[in-house]
Amino acid sequence: MGAMGNIGLQLVTILLQLFVYILMLRFLLQLSRADFYNPVTQSVVKATNPLVAPLQGILRPLGRFDIATLAAAFIVVSLVLVAIGALFGGGMLPVGFIALTALGTILDSIINIYFFALIAMIILSWVAPQANHPGAILVHQLVDPIMKPVRKVIPSIGMLDLSPIFVFIALNLVGSLINQTLPSLGMLRSAFS
Repeated sequence: MGAMGNIGLQLVTILLQLFVYILMLRFLLQLSRADFYNPVTQSVVKATNPLVAPLQGILRPLGRFDIATLAAAFIVVSLVLVAIGALFGGGMLPVGFIALTALGTILDSIINIYFFALIAMIILSWVAPQANHPGAILVHQLVDPIMKPVRKVIPSIGMLDLSPIFVFIALNLVGSLINQTLPSLGMLRSAFS
C-alpha cells in the first residue's frame, strides 16, 4: 500500500475510533443517568442514533445498561479489524481474535473517557468550581458514580480531595490488566496510530 493508502487508512481508523469514543460516551452517560436534555448529551445521542436506533429495536436496554450502544461499538471495531486484515493482505482474521480485540478496545475506550473526564473535573474544580456550563455539569454527572464509592472510603482532607488519585490508580491498573490480557489490543493501537 502506498503513502496515500496509509494516510487514508489512518484517517478512516481515526474517524472510526472517534465514533467508538462517542458511542461509549453515550453508553456511560446513560449508565450514570446524566441529564438527557443537556445539549451535549443531545449532540452525542444525535451523532450516534443512525447506528444505535435500529439496534435498539432488537436489543432492549437492561435498566441503565444500553446493550444496543455496546453492540454498535462492537460492530464498528469488528469492521475496522476486518478491513485492516483485508488491507494488509492477512485475509480474514480469526473471529475469536476480532471479538476479544473489539471487547478490549471498548473497555479501553471507557477507561480513557473516565480518565479524561477526571482530568476535566479536577481542572474545573480549580478554575470554576461552581460552573453551570452544560459541559461542566455533564462531566460531574459522568464522573460522580465512580467517585462516590471512593469518597466514602477516602474523605476530603480540608479542601483537598484525594479520591481522584485513587480512581486514577484503579483506572491505570484496569487498563494495564486489559493490555496484558489482550495483547492483540496493541496491534489495533498500532493500526489506529
